[in-house]
Amino acid sequence: MAEQPNIIFIITDQQRYDSIGALGFPWVDTPNLDNLVENGASFDNCFITAPSCAPARASLFTGYWPHVTGVLQNADPWRRSWVERLAESGYHCVNIGKMHTFPYETPLGFHERYVVENKDRYLEGRYYFDEWDKALRIRGEVKPGRELYRQLPDYRESLGAFDWTLPEDLHPDVFVGDMARWWLESYPRTQPLFMQIGFPGPHPPYDPLPSRAEPYLERDLRLQDVLQEDLDGQPGPFRQLREHNFEIDHDAVVHLPEPSQEQRHRQRAYYLANVTMIDEKIGQLLRTLDERGYLENTIVIFTSDHGDCLTDHGHSQKWTMYDAVMRVPLIFCSPGRVDGGQRVLGMCQLMDVGRTILDLAGVSPPPDMQAQSLLPALNADTLPDWQPRELVFAEHPADGIYEGPYMTMVRSRHWKLVHFQDSDEGQLFDLRADPDEFHNLWDDPAAAGPKARLLAALLDWRVQSGLQTRNRWQEWR
Repeated sequence: MAEQPNIIFIITDQQRYDSIGALGFPWVDTPNLDNLVENGASFDNCFITAPSCAPARASLFTGYWPHVTGVLQNADPWRRSWVERLAESGYHCVNIGKMHTFPYETPLGFHERYVVENKDRYLEGRYYFDEWDKALRIRGEVKPGRELYRQLPDYRESLGAFDWTLPEDLHPDVFVGDMARWWLESYPRTQPLFMQIGFPGPHPPYDPLPSRAEPYLERDLRLQDVLQEDLDGQPGPFRQLREHNFEIDHDAVVHLPEPSQEQRHRQRAYYLANVTMIDEKIGQLLRTLDERGYLENTIVIFTSDHGDCLTDHGHSQKWTMYDAVMRVPLIFCSPGRVDGGQRVLGMCQLMDVGRTILDLAGVSPPPDMQAQSLLPALNADTLPDWQPRELVFAEHPADGIYEGPYMTMVRSRHWKLVHFQDSDEGQLFDLRADPDEFHNLWDDPAAAGPKARLLAALLDWRVQSGLQTRNRWQEWR
């Protein structure tokens, strides 16, 4: 099918919405992502379905809620995806970089996989040697990780921010970007092409080249205050999560109860410097696509699997339902196919990207797919026909880091509720009055009406999902 477009799907790991200059954050250097925003359609309210890697990605690549996929935490088996449908329709499907399937090398529909996984693997896959591991070994280098970083005298005060000291081309994000360009330059031009590029960053360790971090160390990075009222109003499972992260150095991050503003600023600077390094690779990738003749019939999609609290709300990394974790950037860019300069305000879920990719490719989705197409929102003329989601949902069970009860979230444009199974505690935020999610109204009698409506919406969501996918379990088990 010659009319099928090439699709380049770029996914970073743990990138917050507020880390792209053109989205309203001018202290971040992202000229290439800015160009995609200015020439494409950006979704300002895209929310993930789970606050950790594998559940969010499995939902994205299947189009189903995590409780349907059965992938609820990292290392849960994940072997199916809509990539299979692209391959069956004639696409040549290539993955370069992180996907976080388990097992890591599951085909998932790809004809070729060049796997690069987490920078610091300490639980699942500790002894799995990915493409980056092999390159480091051939070059005679040792991969940085918590066991090496622990030897640094300031390890416990660094909040996971460290200088990259090996050669630049061995940095994992540089490595993945260069490998994607190598594939495009070396493999005979093939259309239609579906290429998924998974950058391991800015997931910690926050490890940019010192030259990229230096400019950010001198900037005002607009850190959100950490309020005692916020900390005191958090439910027990989140207080327990904070305590856990003070003791366990997940991904080489030692969280601190009261980090100084200098420590917080340095961590944010290193995180954003890593984003800038990825942006540089995206620019090079786009030039290579152009030189190889792909861009004339190509859709570029950019997003991330979830965000990172970066000490906001007193938390480290993900595993909570704050917008710093739940809201991610989402950009579609294809001149002539997507209207440029669009900022789409309606809510969507990250898994909706999969349904949209199938529509763009002219491939039929499964009839019970829970993802909804964003296709009408990509053009100004059809945007009025798009039905954004009135509510978005997310869920997460206990795992090796979050040890609390099963939690679910429901969010409207104006309210957010977080529910914990078999618990009298929860979170409720009036997002119009409290967009930073500081003031928990769970026990406020004045908020009883919104609380009851959102709790009922959670029940309806699970009941409707069970009916919609009643045959799916049998097929996947």
